[in-house]
Amino acid sequence: MKEQFRKHIEKISPISDEKFDYVFSFFKSKKIRKNTIIISWGDLVAQEYWVFKGCVKASYQLEDGKEKIIRFAVEDWWVSDYDAYFKKNPATLNIESLEDCELLALSLEDRERLCTELPEINNFFRKKMEGAYSAFQRRLVSMLSNDAKKHYEIFVQQYPMLIERLPKSVIASYLGITRETLSRISNSFP
Repeated sequence: MKEQFRKHIEKISPISDEKFDYVFSFFKSKKIRKNTIIISWGDLVAQEYWVFKGCVKASYQLEDGKEKIIRFAVEDWWVSDYDAYFKKNPATLNIESLEDCELLALSLEDRERLCTELPEINNFFRKKMEGAYSAFQRRLVSMLSNDAKKHYEIFVQQYPMLIERLPKSVIASYLGITRETLSRISNSFP
């Protein structure tokens, strides 16, 4: 896990052995079983997570009780309820493991300390947030301007690794369509 995490950081910011060991000392390793709630609606959120192994979903619950999946996080991705994490608000997202997972957890206080002390880590987190914001904006624009078939095409292009890993009901929730609509679209997809 440690070596993979270092490679993850060094895709953006090279770091010395000594500094990496220091950074890594702030992270807590967690093993999570499939279908475990990591963050629950209303929680105070103390950590963000880097996924070493597994898949998690972040979802929102509508007033009628229906769940809407906002995003997924698989290997080398980060996840949390960032509004709750950064602003100390109660969580509005539910974060749940879809597979057995191995995660690294980092508190906001430790994140801030590392960013203050190490410019390369500050650069790393800034670049990760820029990428996440850009991806979120593309998803939002796509959801507002495309039909269900196009949403599915984009999903398949962007996340081919998730097609076999996730149940169709989970993919349908992410796409904002019914399971039946997804089956019809995926059966007509080349």
